[in-house]
Amino acid sequence: MFNGLFSKKVKVYKHIFFDLDRTLWDFDQNMIDALRDIFFDFNLDSIFPDIHTFINVFTKHNDYLWEKYRLGELKKDLLRFKRFDMTLRDYGVNEPLISKKMGEEFIRIIPLKTALVPHAREVLEYLKPKYKLHIITNGFDEVQFPKLEKCHLANFFEKVVTSETSGYHKPCPEAFGYSLSSVNAKKEESIMVGDDLEIDIVGAKKFGMDQIYFNRYSISHKTKPTHEINSLMEIKKIL
Repeated sequence: MFNGLFSKKVKVYKHIFFDLDRTLWDFDQNMIDALRDIFFDFNLDSIFPDIHTFINVFTKHNDYLWEKYRLGELKKDLLRFKRFDMTLRDYGVNEPLISKKMGEEFIRIIPLKTALVPHAREVLEYLKPKYKLHIITNGFDEVQFPKLEKCHLANFFEKVVTSETSGYHKPCPEAFGYSLSSVNAKKEESIMVGDDLEIDIVGAKKFGMDQIYFNRYSISHKTKPTHEINSLMEIKKIL
């Protein structure tokens, strides 16, 4: 008579929110490809010992400045300029106009790169008939939307919310709240998929939303996400 009365309720999701960079769109590979174009177009072999040095120095400054941008300590236009300016200055070149041109060219070409994380398209094709798919990204409007179009991923998503649109950066609860409200989604019917433990997973967890941590490189951590995967294919076992 009482069988199943106290059984655990199965979670039924209706909305899946994806991060974009490094979760679906292979940011690292596409950045390398774009920086390779910059390196040769601007004859940077006369400044840096090799392309790998240039990429490594740029990445260091880019990561540092992006964190300041996310925290609201740096404006977008300054970020675009400073990451190249600081990279050149490390090798004794003080040419602000060149740095500005490099920044503009980088923003123009990086959305044209189309490398995807393995199995991204296959998993989206699997999920699309079953769920409403959305994106929450901290990226720039004029970069993120062309990425999706160029990679032919735009049609998978009903809503794409950037930090510029919402006015909030993940992991702020407001970033998740704005995104869910914009599609009339409830927390208990939604799940976040992302590669960044702090920004995507801890952010969603603090907001009260389930998470799938895409730990592509099996990085050790102490956080306990709702689910953890090493390949996007594993989403099929969860959803």
